[in-house]
Amino acid sequence: MSQLRRRNTPVCLDLRSRGIFDAGTLSRQNLKILRDIILQDSKDFSKVWTKSSKSTISYESGRIYFENYQCCYSSLPSEPHLLYELRKRPKAEKIEDALLCQCPLDKRLPTPSDEKPSLLALTANNWLYRFSAETGQELQRVYLSPHHKFRYLGWDVSQETFYVKSIQNKMTSTVRQVFGSTVIDVVLSQGVLAVSHSSKTVRLYSFEDILNKYMTKTLVLGEQCHSEGVTAVGEAPFGIPVNIHINECPPVLFEVSCFDNGVQIGGHPWHYIFTPPHKKHQGSFHICSVKDNTLAKNGIQDMKCCSLESDWIYFHPDDSGRIIHVGPSTINVLKIHSDSQFDETDSQFDIAKEFSITAHRDNAATQTSVTSSGRIVKRRFHQLDDDPEQETFRMVEYEDELDLLAVVEVTHREDEGHAHIRLHDNHTGALLKSVPLVESWDVTYSHELFFDRDTIVHIEQTKNNNFCCHVYKINCGKTDE
Repeated sequence: MSQLRRRNTPVCLDLRSRGIFDAGTLSRQNLKILRDIILQDSKDFSKVWTKSSKSTISYESGRIYFENYQCCYSSLPSEPHLLYELRKRPKAEKIEDALLCQCPLDKRLPTPSDEKPSLLALTANNWLYRFSAETGQELQRVYLSPHHKFRYLGWDVSQETFYVKSIQNKMTSTVRQVFGSTVIDVVLSQGVLAVSHSSKTVRLYSFEDILNKYMTKTLVLGEQCHSEGVTAVGEAPFGIPVNIHINECPPVLFEVSCFDNGVQIGGHPWHYIFTPPHKKHQGSFHICSVKDNTLAKNGIQDMKCCSLESDWIYFHPDDSGRIIHVGPSTINVLKIHSDSQFDETDSQFDIAKEFSITAHRDNAATQTSVTSSGRIVKRRFHQLDDDPEQETFRMVEYEDELDLLAVVEVTHREDEGHAHIRLHDNHTGALLKSVPLVESWDVTYSHELFFDRDTIVHIEQTKNNNFCCHVYKINCGKTDE
């Protein structure tokens, strides 16, 4: 038995038998043990399953969806197996979008089936279905509207409130009359309505204030709505009637002009990241305080990449308030610091580098070449930062339960892209393990990678617009002495 198991397992079992662990503590201990096992040198990830499809493939929380969510496999066992397969649907009823809804932990729901995970599915003919995520059984269906074409589902507050959105170029005239004729997109997140304009402006509004001021009546699914005759709310042919009538533009909470309508808000305290719309700022990211729009010290982050693919930046999903800036050869994890230890009201904020992860580069070897006659030729041009012959970062994922960063690094050798999944400590950036992928990585096609506890899922687009899903599982390898 390994030293790890001798040290941890009996102690954990003894404490649990005495009631010292609560459920949360026990779960954290189990995940810490799993992390230690995964990072052992004797443990490797092996490919256990591959499946191709002519349509897009999706993954979420241990479930792999094929054929527009018609077919669902579980990735939890040692080898994925089929959970369920929905009935075949005509093109007019195909599933356009879906959300996986987990059961709440803090409240009881009306029926036992409501307390189990379910799949919310939006179809092309404006029906919203709720299926059991375990069996595919239809639990509920709601007809939305005969007047608007809905295409997208999204979370306002994750696992609490979701919204259904229509096709962007089919927005109602009311929306443009209220928010302006330049509206091109609307998104709801964390109780904030974000409206994007073709003038490269994003404005934020309080959705709660809109509901309180402009909602004419409360609707309940299944109950009669007198304004629509005797039809119950959510049933054909009327669906859900409009019960919010906005006759004036609400107060703007926040406004910013930015390139490509891209703005992110997060951090501690609140900051926002954007690229100003002027050409001279393209390629850089500005980090400013939400409170007074002040640019933070060192708040302009610019990697000055010379590459085909641009760098990207986002707030760390671990709720630490940090920022991750990813380039072809460098990953910077940044922290927002205050110059005052006591009062942040008048303090200046500084963007400091917490750690960096760098790819291996052999720049000297690639600047010269030798001809058949033995003559040394020096290149007159600089190499791209994402040159396929060099290690290049393509993707970064965060595994929240193991507290690890998974970095996809790709190198082109022998006319093929070879990928490794590098596992880094989330707090120091130290490289803890490297996992090679068996299949080649073609950078000309799209890829998705998911790292979920002891499982790695790689979804790739292949030739002829087909898709393929590869699943890797941790194995024990040789037994520890």
